Amino acid sequence: MGVYEELEARGLLAQVTDGEKIRELINSGKATFYIGFDCTADSLTAGHFMALTLMKRLQMAGNKPIALIGGGTTMIGDPSGRTDMRKMLTREDIDHNAECFKKQMEKFIDFSDGKALMVNNADWLLKLNYVDLLREVGACFSVNNMLRAECYKQRMEKGLSFLEFNYMIMQSYDFYHMFQEYDCNLEFGGDDQWSNMLGGTELIRRKLGKDAHAMTITLLTDSQGKKMGKTAGNAVWLDPKKTSPYDFYQYWRNVGDADVIKCIRMLTFLPLEQIDEMATWKDAKLNEAKEILAYELTNMVHGEEEAKKAQEASKALFAGGGDSANVPSVALKEEDFRDGKVDILQVLVSAGLCATRSEARRNVQQGGVTVADEKVTDVATTYDKEFFAGDGVMVRRGKKAFKKVTL
Repeated sequence: MGVYEELEARGLLAQVTDGEKIRELINSGKATFYIGFDCTADSLTAGHFMALTLMKRLQMAGNKPIALIGGGTTMIGDPSGRTDMRKMLTREDIDHNAECFKKQMEKFIDFSDGKALMVNNADWLLKLNYVDLLREVGACFSVNNMLRAECYKQRMEKGLSFLEFNYMIMQSYDFYHMFQEYDCNLEFGGDDQWSNMLGGTELIRRKLGKDAHAMTITLLTDSQGKKMGKTAGNAVWLDPKKTSPYDFYQYWRNVGDADVIKCIRMLTFLPLEQIDEMATWKDAKLNEAKEILAYELTNMVHGEEEAKKAQEASKALFAGGGDSANVPSVALKEEDFRDGKVDILQVLVSAGLCATRSEARRNVQQGGVTVADEKVTDVATTYDKEFFAGDGVMVRRGKKAFKKVTL
């Protein structure tokens, strides 16, 4: 089985410009391909995970990845999949975010000895003269066709800024530039990027008279069609300071029964034969599949040691086994106490189990909070420092959110 056939078998392929040509390129290891990452935050997320693993799969098959850091395109903001305009970031913020991305990508992609490239489109996009750009590529884009693109069409009712309207041209120019500069002949991206990617292949065809290719990756969605990679409305980050290895592990451990095999197939490097066997598992065996998924992904992102710790902590909390020393903990600070006491709302906020005191209040009132195995229903409940002394106290919100709270 070639890598193209494996991508098909894993359910990763969505749309392609020329399936036979792309199959020939990547199966023979002759593709120089890129995926773009706009620097909208200081960490990559679980939403980027599939793109990173795809780059790793293709590199393992002998192809050359280019990780394109969107230092220039982030200045505009991609309207794809958005109902409103993205927050405008400063150049300093974007540069900082780009550096954070680089460190995380190096865990997945081998950049040694020219095996892969990492480039930043700020290096060419920010040097462009607007009138020169209009004359060079503006005539290659039909406004009528652009407005029919899904990424723009969904924004027409609520308003599409002229700033965002330029994004397709910028992304297309990236492919055009890298085709000439790095012999990049293939672009990959999420399925919501299809219109932008076609803009690049068309620009290359019209300006250079040559063929370039594009392929989109299936978006990772749950059985209800919602994008995965968020928990309680917040992104699941690859940075351990933003999402701890334990919380990362628990996110995947808690995927729905209907989604676990699909996630294993699309995101892990386990052999397809093994996954096909797991697809026959039912009931309690599905929990074992979820543990395998969570361990494999945590191992890839955070390393074997952190994956084992997260696994042990999960077993200690939910299965009555494992090492409770690995349960995530947080220490209360002096400023959390008033006259030597701390109330339950502050405990929940300081532990990171609730974002605000009002959210903590709702959880307590709804009976969803347990401290040291006792349910807390009074929002006025307070504790002194001695209560948290020694090994600390287990605080739980809901069925799956735990923290060991210490001094």
